[in-house]
Amino acid sequence: MIRKSIILLLVLTFAIASVPGVQAQSLWVDNSPAATMFYDRRAHAVGDVLTIIISETSSASRSGNAANSKSASTSLDAGVGLFTFIEPVSGSSSDSFKAQGSISNTNKVTGRLTVTVTEIKPNGQMVVSGTQTIKQNSDEQKITITGMIRPEDVAADNTILSNKIADAQLKIEGKGPLTRKQRQGILTQVFDFLF
Repeated sequence: MIRKSIILLLVLTFAIASVPGVQAQSLWVDNSPAATMFYDRRAHAVGDVLTIIISETSSASRSGNAANSKSASTSLDAGVGLFTFIEPVSGSSSDSFKAQGSISNTNKVTGRLTVTVTEIKPNGQMVVSGTQTIKQNSDEQKITITGMIRPEDVAADNTILSNKIADAQLKIEGKGPLTRKQRQGILTQVFDFLF
């Protein structure tokens, strides 16, 4: 009985020793970005995304006045001697110019747009770019924003205000029936050009 137990124990030992090593794998990956509870989820690398809060208001006004006047007069006496046929002549001229003009322009753009980090500069600043296209019926509106941001300006919720973007370019373009109706007609444009 003891002999059978020893033989069984030896067989099991050799069987276990011949099985290749098995390692347990965890669902937790130590080198993943979320491996620490203190991980900063703000954008910091190429391909990361962040949201820009657009709140831009601009206004400009200009007025100008111009006035100009000029007058001149000349006279020529009657001829004497051989030139008695020359009659006395006089003339005068004057002109005046006056102009007034004023321009007032106000723009306001608000919204939220998520962009992608496309480049990291040597000084750590991030170049971002993003486009949002909204199509409704046959009208399409496209908003594009590009610029450069400092990582320290990105808030904890991974957003940044549009007024903190350097070299910001914000373009809003539209096309479709509604946009075409808002443009001047060809004849009006020709008359504006000529006159």
